[in-house]
Amino acid sequence: MANDAVAGNELRASPAPPGDRDDPIRGVLAAYTQDLITAVDDLLVTFLGAEVDALTEIDTAMGRFAASTREAVLGGGKRIRPTFAYWGWRGAVGGDESLPPVLPALAALELLHTFALVHDDVMDRSTTRRGQPTAHVAVAAQHVAAGHQGDPGRFGEAVAVLIGDLCMVWADRLLAHATVPPARLFEVRRCYDQMRVETVAGQYLDVLGDNDAANWSVDRALRVARYKTASYTVQRPLLFGACLAGVPADAPLVAAYTRYGLALGEAFQLRDDLLGAYGDPAATGKPAGDDLRTGKPTTLLMLARQLATPTQLAALERAADGPVDRLAELVADTGAVARVERMIAERVGDALAALDAAPVDRTARTALTGLTTAATDRRA
Repeated sequence: MANDAVAGNELRASPAPPGDRDDPIRGVLAAYTQDLITAVDDLLVTFLGAEVDALTEIDTAMGRFAASTREAVLGGGKRIRPTFAYWGWRGAVGGDESLPPVLPALAALELLHTFALVHDDVMDRSTTRRGQPTAHVAVAAQHVAAGHQGDPGRFGEAVAVLIGDLCMVWADRLLAHATVPPARLFEVRRCYDQMRVETVAGQYLDVLGDNDAANWSVDRALRVARYKTASYTVQRPLLFGACLAGVPADAPLVAAYTRYGLALGEAFQLRDDLLGAYGDPAATGKPAGDDLRTGKPTTLLMLARQLATPTQLAALERAADGPVDRLAELVADTGAVARVERMIAERVGDALAALDAAPVDRTARTALTGLTTAATDRRA
C-alpha cells in the first residue's frame, strides 16, 4: 500500500518536480512530503476501490454513483490536511516511529475534506473546482447524457449531497483502520469529531453571512475564517497528529500547535479571499471575482466597506452589478487589499513565533516553517 520510503521510519525529502517550482505550496510539499502524499493517494486508491466494488454489488447504478464519489476524492488537491496532520504527529514522535499504523487516519482527513468541498460547492452554486466541473455540475451532465427525466440541476445537487455524505462515512471507516492503542484512538476520535463540529459551525456562519451581509462585520468574517478554514485545514489536523502520537491535551506542544494553527489557518483563508478576487483562474481552478460578484461578506469586502470614503462606498454599491474587474479595482482603491496583506503578515509572524517556542522535532519544525510561507504566499 505504501512505498518503501514510507514503510520505514523516515520520509525522505524529495526534490520539487520541475512543474511544481512555480507553485510554492506544491514545491514545499514535494520537497518534504512527496512520499507521504504518494502513500496517502495509494491508500485511498486501494480503500476506495474496495468500497466501490462493494457498492457495485448492490446495483450497477450504485457502482456508478460510488465511482463518481471516488473521482471527487482523487481528482486533484494538495493533500494539505494529511500533511499538517503528519507533521503534527512527526513533530511529537520524531523520526523513529513507523508511519503505516497512523496512515489510515491521515488519509481519512482527505475524505473529510472532499465531504466539505462537495457540500460547499452545492451551497455556493460553484461550477468549477480544481479546473474541473464541480460534482453537482458533472452529475447533472450525466443526467442529461443518460436521457433521464426530471430537472438535471436538482438531480445533480441531490446526488452531490449524497456524495459528500458517503465521503463522511468513508472517512469514519478509514479512520478506524488506524492501528493505535484503543484509548489513544478514542482521544483521536474526540479531536476528529471536534474538527467536524467546527467545520459545520464555520460553514453555517458562511451561509448565514451570505444571507445577512448587511449585518455582517470584519470580526464575524474572521470568525468564519477561523472555523470554516483554520480549524480543519491547519489547527485541528496538527492536534489530530499530536493525538495520534499520544500527546496529552495539556502538553506545551498542544498549546503551541493551537496557536500556530489558528494564526496560519486564518492567514490561509485571507490569502484565499485575495485569490478569489484577484487570482488567475488558470492557477486557482475557479473563476476570478466570484465572491465579489455575489457580494459574499469576506474579510476583504467587509474591510473595503469599512475603509471606504462615502464617495468610494457609493461607487462600490453602483459597481456591484457591473464588470467584476471594476469592482475589484474599487476594492483595492479603498486600501482593503493592503490591509489584508498586513493581516496575513501579522498572522504569519504569530505562527512562526509559536513554532519557535514549540518543543517540536527539528525536521518537523523545518517543514512547518516552509509550509507557513507556502500556505500564505501562493497562486492557488
